[in-house]
Amino acid sequence: MTHLSDVPSASTAPLLEVRGIVKRFPGVLALGGVDLDVRAGEVHCLLGQNGAGKSTLIKVLSASYRPDEGEVLWEGRPVDLTTTQSAMDLGISTIYQELDLVPELTVAENIFLGHEISRGGMSRSGETNRRARELLARLGHPEIPATRAVGRLSPAGQQVVSMARALSQQTRLLILDEPSAVLDQGEVDNLFRTIRDLTADGVAVVYISHRLEEIRQIGDRITVLKDGSTVASGLAVASTPTSELITLMTGRSIEYVFPPRGDTPVAAGEPVLEVEGLALPGVFSGVDLTVRAGEIVGLAGLVGAGRSEILETVYGARRASAGTVRVDGRTLRRGSVPAAVKAGLGLAPEERKSQGLLLDQAIYRNVTVSTLRRFARLGFLDRGEERRRATEVTQSLDVRPAGVDRLVRLLSGGNQQKVVLARWLLRGCRVLLLDEPTRGVDVGARAEIYAVVRALADSGVAVVVVSSEVEEVLGLSDRVLVVREGRVVHEGPAHEIDESRVLDLVMEGSAA
Repeated sequence: MTHLSDVPSASTAPLLEVRGIVKRFPGVLALGGVDLDVRAGEVHCLLGQNGAGKSTLIKVLSASYRPDEGEVLWEGRPVDLTTTQSAMDLGISTIYQELDLVPELTVAENIFLGHEISRGGMSRSGETNRRARELLARLGHPEIPATRAVGRLSPAGQQVVSMARALSQQTRLLILDEPSAVLDQGEVDNLFRTIRDLTADGVAVVYISHRLEEIRQIGDRITVLKDGSTVASGLAVASTPTSELITLMTGRSIEYVFPPRGDTPVAAGEPVLEVEGLALPGVFSGVDLTVRAGEIVGLAGLVGAGRSEILETVYGARRASAGTVRVDGRTLRRGSVPAAVKAGLGLAPEERKSQGLLLDQAIYRNVTVSTLRRFARLGFLDRGEERRRATEVTQSLDVRPAGVDRLVRLLSGGNQQKVVLARWLLRGCRVLLLDEPTRGVDVGARAEIYAVVRALADSGVAVVVVSSEVEEVLGLSDRVLVVREGRVVHEGPAHEIDESRVLDLVMEGSAA
């Protein structure tokens, strides 16, 4: 295991130490010996592929899980984290990727949930709202109403509320699990400013992200997990090359991330998806889009520009106020998902866990849910055939671990995304709409998903990709549309535009 002990930090004595942590589940060794030390005033980045053990480790630190072996030390003394309250009493706050907010409660009520402001047993709503507004202002979001129901906020707004809840307590160690996944660049900058303010006050931060460029911007030291064990600890961010980090995470060198584009010009394919004058009031208008067989078209733009809504409207999940959508020359009925699916459209949504998967169902049922009629025999499902076909398609995508009876909830993010792709591969869709296809997916699994998408395109599928990462849009796509404030401000071949030009377009909106 690689280890560096001489990296400068605000404090050389660890606030938190994790030694030899082991966690087993039935048939699975989730953690096989994890070591980690975090110092006050530093941002310690935790890296690893999906399934490396990061989520299990932070659940041990937040006392959601109890380790089977090993010890946790706080300021040099062993501690027994038996309940989530015991972790909170030490000052450990965790913000998970899947936010644990109560949609029906107000912003202020969520911020102080579990440590309500009261006097004489009576809740003090006025004081609660005032202090909530102070915390939101500290985070750079005074515009979020303290009295609004959290369920009415955007995902980015909900992330801010979770941060405010952590700050409302005497936090000494803040654990952030993929905090930037739903944020645009301006909000990420604001998040980093807040993190720097916290570390300047001596708060320790454990930062988990698959975006290596973020690690470069915010991190001090890095610990890398692979297959449930620590393979590198205390690496200095400034002096560790990206290639070394990728090799540590994957166990191999990745020469390229994006697969090469095919030799056949995509223009040779026939138009499969044709969108003309599509509009959704208050979101986007006048959208024209043509995707040919074998072509990957990327939509670039800021969060809130209307990219996801365009995909959802094409798919029929939203009803357009104007415009037409045609597949293979046939016009689709507005606002009808069944009509879209029947015509050959498939959607892998941005929020795959809540919108694209049946988390408590088996892999095979998630794969076959759009094709169940194929397995009906005299009114009964042929489960054997259903499992056989699901096995074939998941094996072709190398879904791991193998076995289609496993619950989808137990898979890593990258393998969950492969299950969504397997569904549409089995369906034989003509058009595949991908919204943030690699969100929460590690660098190794990203390369695999890119290869799957390119292979689908090479087989004649028309693909549309939405991504907040400009590099991903440019590297994966044949042609790019830049969307700003609900309008397409640029369209052209991906190789003719670079990242800086895309950023200029999404900020300024000029097609010149």
